Amino acid sequence: MSTVSHATPLRRAPVQRRSAERLTRILDACADLLDEVGYDALSTRAVALRADVPIGSVYRFFGNKRQMADALAQRNLERYAERVTERLARTADGGWRGALDAVLDEYLAMKRTAPGFSLIDFGNQIPVGDRHAVPNHRVAERLTELLSGYLGRRPDDDVRRVFLVAVETADTLVQLAFRVAPDGDEKIIEEARELLRAYLGRVLD
Repeated sequence: MSTVSHATPLRRAPVQRRSAERLTRILDACADLLDEVGYDALSTRAVALRADVPIGSVYRFFGNKRQMADALAQRNLERYAERVTERLARTADGGWRGALDAVLDEYLAMKRTAPGFSLIDFGNQIPVGDRHAVPNHRVAERLTELLSGYLGRRPDDDVRRVFLVAVETADTLVQLAFRVAPDGDEKIIEEARELLRAYLGRVLD
């Protein structure tokens, strides 16, 4: 699994394996603590204690907990992209409907099981609760890269816009589903799936 993308603003990128493993432990501890105490009560000291590393190791990579949470969000995106890629490799038809199921199902799986994901997912909610802090362009751009080749479409401006609208729509409706029920209200999720099928069918068929 990826640790964190080079695009994430680390104070110092890990070079040696030991340093990379320490960064992984820090991000794992951050994710666990987000679920246990929430973002407001999260501290770099608590993360260091949970990860069993000196506090200086945390500050070697991150200046504050906001940067640490953003690195976790970037790692979530990398892992999500890996899961979608693996799912698509097992989807033989190459159609957009199978791709939609892969994208939505893997997101739901992470929403239900990945530590810390329910609070920060891909960074949209950093600081936690601010749904406008970072738009979904980063997610949509990554999915455009993944799906354009799979669907045999050139990633032009029209395709990018379609995927951005789909990502924004899915994000809003999935958040609603998880507000209604802790594991996501299945009826709302299916409504979201049907809405996305109707929209993408109009554009991609």
